Amino acid sequence: MNEKDAPVEAIDTPEAIELAAIEFESPGRFAVHNPQSVTPDAAQWEPAPFILGQHQDLERFSQPQEARAHVLALIQQAQRSLCLYSDDLEPWLYHHSSVQQACTRFLLSSPRARLRILLRDPTRAVKEGHRLLSLSRRLSSNLHIRKLNPDHASEELAYLIADDRGLLLRPELDQQSGYTLYNDPARVRQRQAQFDQAWDTSITDPDLRSFLL
Repeated sequence: MNEKDAPVEAIDTPEAIELAAIEFESPGRFAVHNPQSVTPDAAQWEPAPFILGQHQDLERFSQPQEARAHVLALIQQAQRSLCLYSDDLEPWLYHHSSVQQACTRFLLSSPRARLRILLRDPTRAVKEGHRLLSLSRRLSSNLHIRKLNPDHASEELAYLIADDRGLLLRPELDQQSGYTLYNDPARVRQRQAQFDQAWDTSITDPDLRSFLL
């Protein structure tokens, strides 16, 4: 599904009638220049100053540093579950020591903490190397990575779900803009259901399997 605007999502619950439309205006298209392989990080990222489960406002972002701050804030505050729906594990957004360290702390915080990653194409991450792939080899019982089933329809967008409250969504894969919600259980619930459905039909890519062994 092409979400050029942030969606007004239909949910079969009483909350659906209370959801207001979210208008999203794209700042325009521009090329995404991703880093090559594993390179030293210039500096640690700082998380956005919003509290998961408390901050009510929708936060739009259009710059990569803003997206990174929201990603880090969600990962650092998640307590039970992280679900990442991604095209290729976007290196500009997730291939950084700050994200790796935050995910490590999250996964070690509880035996029940779980990070699931669904990729459209893991080829680049396997070929060039990625910090989250490396982490999955060390913490394979809590971090699971699978490939979207090409025989099933998939959405041309990317998002991160944190617990049952937080959602970061980028409606266009070739743009670095989107929005973040820190306390919207209704929209998170529907997005989680869509993720779980895609996960249930997902597959293990041979290249990914060989990397993780």
